[in-house]
Amino acid sequence: MSKTIRVSIVDDEVDLRENIAGYVDAAKGFKCVSVHSNAKDALKQLPSEKPDVVLMDINLGGMSGIECVRQLKPIMPETQVVMLTVFEDTEKIFSALAAGASGYLLKRLSPVKLLEAIREVHEGGSPMSAPIARKVVQSLQPAPATHTDEATALSPREREVLDGLAEGQAYKQIGDKLGLSIHTVRNYIRRIYQKLHVRSCGEAVAKYLQH
Repeated sequence: MSKTIRVSIVDDEVDLRENIAGYVDAAKGFKCVSVHSNAKDALKQLPSEKPDVVLMDINLGGMSGIECVRQLKPIMPETQVVMLTVFEDTEKIFSALAAGASGYLLKRLSPVKLLEAIREVHEGGSPMSAPIARKVVQSLQPAPATHTDEATALSPREREVLDGLAEGQAYKQIGDKLGLSIHTVRNYIRRIYQKLHVRSCGEAVAKYLQH
């Protein structure tokens, strides 16, 4: 029996957070353990609530969601944080990923897609809305110089997996496209992280595209 994914929501829009909490609780395999309207309360209470995944807004009153993530990750390194926001500008995207967020989704995402993203990040993925994934790719211009030893160390199959990540594909989509199981895709990604000396999908894609 699969483990129930515990979810917390940090958003100052009361209607939105209650709506999300409602359909998270209604979905099989998910449970909303808490909602918070500001970063201060979230930082104080999340460590005892122990969610698996936190959905974090950026534009909170007082401390921003990005700063909240930056302070939360050292305290709760195993908890995955996904930004759920209306902001699409590149600076906020990279600031959130650099702070420790594992995904970046737009609020207009459908409930079904949001639940898929929560499960994906819980399983080790880095979900991004398609417009966000495009911005990440477009903002990183490949360097004209030759590939570094790190980049050239990647096998053709590892490059195919990374191409899928850069396009914002989920692990299952990459596996289906390449004829691989999700377990095999995860093994490839683990080796990619080791070869590129990175710790997240965002870092791996950024480093790969810079060469």
